[in-house]
Amino acid sequence: MAVLGTPGFDLQPSAQQVALASNYITNFDFLNQYLPDTYEKEFERYGNRTVASFLRMVGAEMPSNSDLIKWAEQGRLHTKYTGCTSAAAAAQDVAVWTIPTAQVNPAAPASSAPANGFSAIRVGQTIMISDETAGSTLQNKAVVTAVSATAPFTVTVAYYEAGGQTMAAATACSMFIYGSEFRKGTDGMSGSLEAQDFIFENSPIIIKDTYEVSGSDMAQIGWVEIATENGGTGYLWYMKSEHETRLRFEDYLETAMIEAVPAEVGSGAIAAASPVGNKGSEGVFYVVNNRGNVWSGGNPTTLAGFDSVIQRLDKQGSIEENVIFVNRDFSFDIDDMLAAQNSYGAGGTSYGLFDNDEDMALNLGFTGFRRGYDFYKSDWKYLNDPTMRGGLVGGKISGMLVPAGSTTVYDQILGKNAKRPFLHVRYRASETEDRRYKTWITGSAGGARTSSLDAMTVNFLSERAVCTLGANNFFLFQD
Repeated sequence: MAVLGTPGFDLQPSAQQVALASNYITNFDFLNQYLPDTYEKEFERYGNRTVASFLRMVGAEMPSNSDLIKWAEQGRLHTKYTGCTSAAAAAQDVAVWTIPTAQVNPAAPASSAPANGFSAIRVGQTIMISDETAGSTLQNKAVVTAVSATAPFTVTVAYYEAGGQTMAAATACSMFIYGSEFRKGTDGMSGSLEAQDFIFENSPIIIKDTYEVSGSDMAQIGWVEIATENGGTGYLWYMKSEHETRLRFEDYLETAMIEAVPAEVGSGAIAAASPVGNKGSEGVFYVVNNRGNVWSGGNPTTLAGFDSVIQRLDKQGSIEENVIFVNRDFSFDIDDMLAAQNSYGAGGTSYGLFDNDEDMALNLGFTGFRRGYDFYKSDWKYLNDPTMRGGLVGGKISGMLVPAGSTTVYDQILGKNAKRPFLHVRYRASETEDRRYKTWITGSAGGARTSSLDAMTVNFLSERAVCTLGANNFFLFQD
């Protein structure tokens, strides 16, 4: 059995602004004996049609007065190198290990560590070396006796084990510092390590829309009472169209921040003649795809799947509370997974008491659960809407995990550390101009007297960018 394809749903609004046989409910065909009864009020068959709400729930808005927004995010406190190799054979007491150049920061100032170039490992530190081969348990601990000041970056070590190096030559190994050891009467550590920061930036984009109606059409009699999601009511059809334009624009203010991508060098967007030089912006999905965590190949529908997510979160910021914004399929998958843990007679465990009263509706859904971290589940209408993400056949996004709360970042504009929500919108504003949400009317109809155009034009504008802080704490779930 399957859901039949009828009735379907409209995928686009009508662009007609005139009374047609297809949109006028009064029949003027006088060959008919009786005129039809007409309902004055429009029936809202699609309910609340807006998809905006996500950023309002999880983020905040704050002004910015620049074309470029920059912030710094802290790096790891400890450094680990992978893919390191040694030319020394097994059982050697000393060895020279080479660190891959790509893992060493070539832009770091040499003054920060004059004794060892740009490597984080210094003479006198003790390190652990471990074989990266799957299933291998070979490892050594050693003290660093020399380091190279230039590429290739090498570390000379002396092993603590009497048997010497346990790995064969050229075996790929990982290496991290766990302490240091110095003999009596020796100098201290040579050089210092600077804190590692990652600098990110984003640019605001200008979002516009407009609605226009001629003066003659404004004078046309209305025929149906309307009500829109933002509270607009009335009998004039052009008022409904203006309200719906406003609603679409407000949706675009959010979806643009979610879907925006930066224009790549050599792309048509940059080279386009009109508008010239579109630069794009880094939307939430783009940032999480590139700097965050991605689950692909179907939703995690078992505890083992979520355990993989949790283990990845352990390696990141370990934010205690997280919200998973999901489409309907993913929401049901989570409900079914949790219900399987709470079943009598099927190997599950019952948590709490269930009063099976005949007047009580059975709740088959869950709003959240705890497994290592607190996870709250919330439906995301944007992912279900058939005219937006919900209508995609392939490459669907079924949900996104967003950390709750705020994080501390160094704000380049303020010049100090500041608390910011993980997701927040920065809009252009100054003492004389606020571009968060601008709307103005031009033309000569409807009370406007700004031009000789016999029409009323409603203009909408916003200039904004979204800042996704700590993207390594986010999880994107893709089909």
